[in-house]
Formats: sequence, structure tokens, C-alpha cells
Amino acid sequence: MSTVVNPHTYQAQLDAKIAQLQQTFAPFNPPSLDVFASKPEHYRMRAEFRIWHDDEDLYYIMFDQVTKQRYRVDQFPTASLLINQAMPALLAALKPDAVLRRSLFQVDFLSSLSGELVISLLYHRQLDDAWQQAMQEVREQLQQAGINASIIGRAKKQKIVLGQDYVIEKLQVTTQAGKQELIYQQVENSFTQPNGHMNEQMLSWALAATQGASGDLLELYCGNGNFSLALAPNFRRVLATEIASSSVKSAQYNIAANNIDNVTILRMSAEEFTQAMRGVREFRRLRGIDLSSYDCNTILVDPPRSGLDEETVKLVQEYDNILYISCNPDTLQQNLATLSQTHEISRFALFDQFPYTHHVEAGVYLTRKLQA
Repeated sequence: MSTVVNPHTYQAQLDAKIAQLQQTFAPFNPPSLDVFASKPEHYRMRAEFRIWHDDEDLYYIMFDQVTKQRYRVDQFPTASLLINQAMPALLAALKPDAVLRRSLFQVDFLSSLSGELVISLLYHRQLDDAWQQAMQEVREQLQQAGINASIIGRAKKQKIVLGQDYVIEKLQVTTQAGKQELIYQQVENSFTQPNGHMNEQMLSWALAATQGASGDLLELYCGNGNFSLALAPNFRRVLATEIASSSVKSAQYNIAANNIDNVTILRMSAEEFTQAMRGVREFRRLRGIDLSSYDCNTILVDPPRSGLDEETVKLVQEYDNILYISCNPDTLQQNLATLSQTHEISRFALFDQFPYTHHVEAGVYLTRKLQA
């Protein structure tokens, strides 16, 4: 079903999520739930639309997840104000030009709280010099309308960038000393947290949960260093793994941009790192890295919807403190069935990353049981 945005119903749907999450995790005896509400409108920093051609006209469409029927989208109130500003302006610039319209089938928007925007246009044909020249004129038209956007043209084995293929996000994270600004490069076509203000709250909660932790932090699935950089002040060193090369490059950029000197990023999957820690395999990527020099008492995992595999759960259990950020409470519940044998939940949070949907983001901070 399509997302229906009605700010008047937001609190009711949030209350339903709270009740469901509390009921699901009641067997684990968690502490009181920290609830982080989203903005009721304009909270998504990313949006993707298919393009529908109707003779000389074209417009954005989406598909109902249940019925699969398409519906026209002129404005998208879940998306940022900047995306909503750019949506009609882009179409108005594309419609008069057959070169730009031809074989266009999708438009993706990536915006930031800092006011930057990347627009990606996907085509079923190769793009030539005529397209590039015409699209440069569109970019100038958008700039004249007050929309400073980079534009990317994508086709099979082709990527043309007018401007840059990323936005620079600036997040305000709450620390004991007050607000701290963190800078993140977020690359087009790579994973980033979609709800910018919620991401600020997630980072602030994680920072508070790990306050007073000792030793080093190990993070699996670190992405562009979203959590790694924010949590670095709480630890002596941070060792983080990520498999996507584009995310690793962004993480390195972000480390330098924030002048952080105690974070190391490894390009490895969680499963590979588990094998390395167990001595099952040796990896050339680990040359120069002395894993034995790290005193990691805390581990952070932010896995995909499938959760942690069995071997990684066993690895995670070896750490005194576990910070688990989950985009799927069902797999979190499954993993906790094992983790709760040795650990108990000290902090418990709900992050309403996707209002008006059934999706719930949860956070748990587990500490080792005294008797374990």
C-alpha cells in the first residue's frame, strides 16, 4: 500500500509501534523503552521514482506495494523539502527536450540536511554529447530557480557526472559537552540512513549508551562510518569492517574530514572478519593490522534485515558489551534468543525511521550477565 502521510495520525501510528515492540521483546525483560519520534513530514533524504511517458508529457509514478498498480506522484510529502522543490522544476526542464526525455525510466534524488542535492537520471539507452550539453543547460536552469543540484546520467555501463556524485551531510550529534557537528560524504547509489534527523538521534543515543565504556570498539557493517565516527570519542580505538568499496572510500574521506585519528576501516565482510578472528583464514587485507593489539570490550553491529548469521552471533557473544542496531525486529528477536543467554538488555530504543509504515528500527545495548 502507498504511504499516506497525515501528521494528525502520526502519534497514533507511533503508539501502535511502541506497543508492538514492547510486546515482542517483553520475554527479554528490557528496561523502559527510549522512543525517538520522526518529523511527521519531509523526513526522507532519498526518494526514487519511475517515469511515465504519455505522448509529450511525462510524470513521476510509484507502485502500490500491495496491488502493484501505478499511481502518479506530483509531490512526495515524506521526502525532504528540497526534493519536493526539485521534482516539478526538473520535469518542467525535461519535457520540452526530446533528447532528455527519450528512454528515461527513473529519477533518484539524494538530498541532505545541509542543503545539497544529487539527481540521478536512469536511461534505457546510451547517453551522448547532445544529452550532456542539454542536461548542463537543465542544471543551469535549476540553479537559476535556486536549486543547486549535481546531476548524474546513468545507462548500461555508463555514468556521466555533472557536478559531483555525492552530498556532504552535516549532522548535529548530542554529546555530554553539547552539540557536535559531524561531516559525512554520502555517495549516490550507496547506502545511507534515509531519515536524516532520525540518524542524528540514533547517533546521540548510541553515544550516550556507550558512555563510560572502556577499551576499544569493534564495529561490523560500518557503511560510510556513520556510527564509527560518532562513537570514536568514547573509545581508545575503533576497528570497523565494511564490504562495499564505495562505502569504505567514503568512510576514509569522513575520517579525514572530521580529523579523527583513532578509527581504522577494513574492507571485509562480517563473516570474513569472524574467520580472521578465529584463525580460520588469513587475509592480505589485514597485513599491517595487528588484531591482537586491540582490546575490544564493546562490539557494534548494524546488520542487514537478515540479521546476524550463526557464527557471527557466537563471535558477538564474546564481547562484554553489545550495541545492536536493527532494521528488522524479527531477526533481532531471533539473535537475542542466543545473546540473552549471556547478556542482558541495559538500554532499549525505538527509532521511527519510516513513519506511516510497519517498519521499525530498534536499538539494544547489552551487557554481560554477572553470572555468565
